Amino acid sequence: MMVSRTLNSLMYFFLTFLSIMDVDYSSPIVPRLISDLLFAENTLSFESCMIQLFIEHFFGWSEVFLLLTMAYDCYVALCKPLHFLVIMRQRVCVALLVVSCVGDFLHSIIQISTISGLPFCCPNIIDHFTCDRYPLLKLLCTDTCVIGILVVANGGLICSTVFLLLLISYGVILHSLKNTSQEERQKALQTCGSHITVAACFFVPCIFIYVRPATTFHIDKSLTVFYTIKTPMLKPLILRNSEMTNAMNQLWRKTKSD
Repeated sequence: MMVSRTLNSLMYFFLTFLSIMDVDYSSPIVPRLISDLLFAENTLSFESCMIQLFIEHFFGWSEVFLLLTMAYDCYVALCKPLHFLVIMRQRVCVALLVVSCVGDFLHSIIQISTISGLPFCCPNIIDHFTCDRYPLLKLLCTDTCVIGILVVANGGLICSTVFLLLLISYGVILHSLKNTSQEERQKALQTCGSHITVAACFFVPCIFIYVRPATTFHIDKSLTVFYTIKTPMLKPLILRNSEMTNAMNQLWRKTKSD
């Protein structure tokens, strides 16, 4: 998006950062998973585990609030197109990103602080391919009832609330366009449909995992693979549009000619 003039607009500002978040979100998981599968190195230090947990939640929750911001951006673009450049000016977009990053940092610090100082029992073996809160809670030598409630409140409750707000937001957008032309409604439905699909692929597995009490199931690992690896890979296909497709084709032809 940065190398194409056709995509150099506020419309693609959040899509650019969403792509960056996807890469950063998967970076602490995919290389480690591949290494474990190839070399059978299934050990991880406690410090590395905490770093992985922090990175996962920081960039994961960056995506959560970025998707919520994109819903507002979509509302302004479709329902108030004449005021779009005034409302969603670059300073406002940057401020929204900064606020999101600060909130994500505080959320990640809370995750680390509630687990890192607690006593762990031996053997320190988790039935998962990544350091996550519920598998780690099973290793604690203390009552995890209160911590489990905090995890649900700071994870599942927020995921459910944000997902509900997203559905309401896109419902309001589509309802406000009922008096527009068929072509405009079709374009809005395509845009909102792709955003809702991305949100559902990310939030539904997260809600299933974190909204319940502190327990683990065998399907959790498959769901974690889905929303940490597969969903970021599918987002460019789901969110593609004519401008992005044309820009990618031009970049591909230019690369082949060089």
